[in-house]
Amino acid sequence: MSDHPFARLTPDLVLDAVESLGLISDARVMALNSYENRVYQVGIEGSEPLIAKFYRPERWSDAQILEEHTLSFELAELGIPLVAPIQHNSKSLFDYADFRFCLFQRRGGRAPEPGDLDQLYRLGQLLGRLHAVGAKQPFIKRPELNLATYGQASFEFLRAGNFLPKNLKKEWETVTQEVLKKVDTLFKQHPYTPIRIHGDCHPGNLLCREDSFYIVDLDDCHMGPAIQDLWMMLTGSYQERNLQLSELISGYQEFYDFSPREIPLIEGLRTLRLLHYSSWLAKRWKDPAFPNSFSWFGTEHYWNEQIAILREQKNTIDQPYLKLF
Repeated sequence: MSDHPFARLTPDLVLDAVESLGLISDARVMALNSYENRVYQVGIEGSEPLIAKFYRPERWSDAQILEEHTLSFELAELGIPLVAPIQHNSKSLFDYADFRFCLFQRRGGRAPEPGDLDQLYRLGQLLGRLHAVGAKQPFIKRPELNLATYGQASFEFLRAGNFLPKNLKKEWETVTQEVLKKVDTLFKQHPYTPIRIHGDCHPGNLLCREDSFYIVDLDDCHMGPAIQDLWMMLTGSYQERNLQLSELISGYQEFYDFSPREIPLIEGLRTLRLLHYSSWLAKRWKDPAFPNSFSWFGTEHYWNEQIAILREQKNTIDQPYLKLF
């Protein structure tokens, strides 16, 4: 049996944790797709099932989690559609058997359609509302998404560990250092004002339900540039992404002013996300769920592919930036 903390998170423990809040389960527990945390649908007698999210031990402090929840409540108070934690006896973060967890109402839906201009306009409105709230005050405890935290820290962790094949390590180190130098120059040339952002705003973290969009999963919320929550909505050719960005920003600016100075950061942020993803897999490798689901990580094929992608990013950073119509 694994000695990872999540190995103790049995269905009985999940039920006991939920029932510790005075709820009565119907003993039905279904694990949902989640790697960073553990998320379950729990049946409740005489009511709709609830979603229980158990936080990964030692990732966030209580204060950092509560800052995530506070942002959710600020958004919900203004009627901004999102799935916010449930409060019980004025608390939203609970402890049981050395696990921290929270509860959510179950909310189904589908991800946005890639490249759909009408949806992008409405997503822009939603993200503009999110950032108008996010800009009101900073996070105090949660980190900033920047070159140091997502780029340099990821590079140093991977370089220090035994994750790369010996015959590829030097090549990967060289190209990574070269591309990080370009990202550093890019960020210095295009300064921005960090605000509270979603941080992991890919289409899978936005749900469409009955023609409305909902924000899901603020677990990765950081301080950072507004464009971080926008660029992952874009897909296709340069011309297609230009049109999509313009539509997204048209809706966005109904609620919050967008700074075009942030557009050049897109490829730099994409590079940081690539490095952070590899580092994330490496840091989680002792969790059995990761080797089981990402067995290709650490292979020569994976790192050859990463080297090629980082080389491509070196060139892409120097290409013409997207423009608003």
